[in-house]
Amino acid sequence: MSKEESTATIHKRGLVMLITGNGKGKTTSAFGQALRAVGQGYRVCIIQFMKGRKYGEVLALEKYLPEVDLFQFGLDSFVMRGNPAPVDVDLARQGFAKAKEVVNSGDYDMVILDEINTAADFNLIPLEEVLEFIKNKPQDLDLILTGRYAPEPMQEMADMVSEVREIKHHYAAGIKDRAGIEY
Repeated sequence: MSKEESTATIHKRGLVMLITGNGKGKTTSAFGQALRAVGQGYRVCIIQFMKGRKYGEVLALEKYLPEVDLFQFGLDSFVMRGNPAPVDVDLARQGFAKAKEVVNSGDYDMVILDEINTAADFNLIPLEEVLEFIKNKPQDLDLILTGRYAPEPMQEMADMVSEVREIKHHYAAGIKDRAGIEY
């Protein structure tokens, strides 16, 4: 194999990128990666777990990047760790079924599973199923996994792991959440 062929093979290999940690910016980072990918002509799909609100990024995609497909599987409320409501489990399972469908369709170059790390950690989706999903993704598909509490086996499978660590947050100073910053 020539150097050019070897380089082409490397560039065709899809990456598994995982963004985790207790700091603010995991979803924002993934959406930035989507923007970069769209700029290069990639076909992108985003599936959000445990989210049901029309966050600013969702509104921006609808308005400015309608070619990016986005599906939300969650309510506009927090999920109880250790005691999720049955509806939260059901929505996460629906989202995971959609993720399998999207990944196997061949229609996308990049798929972002926003909050899948948390969904796996909260046992909304069995970790073994998520690991099998990652292992069997199409070879040329870039897969981005976000959310706090990324289980160690998911981190081990990833090609790239970034941790967003909170050093300081404006909430601690009593500053409330606001449009354009938190949502």
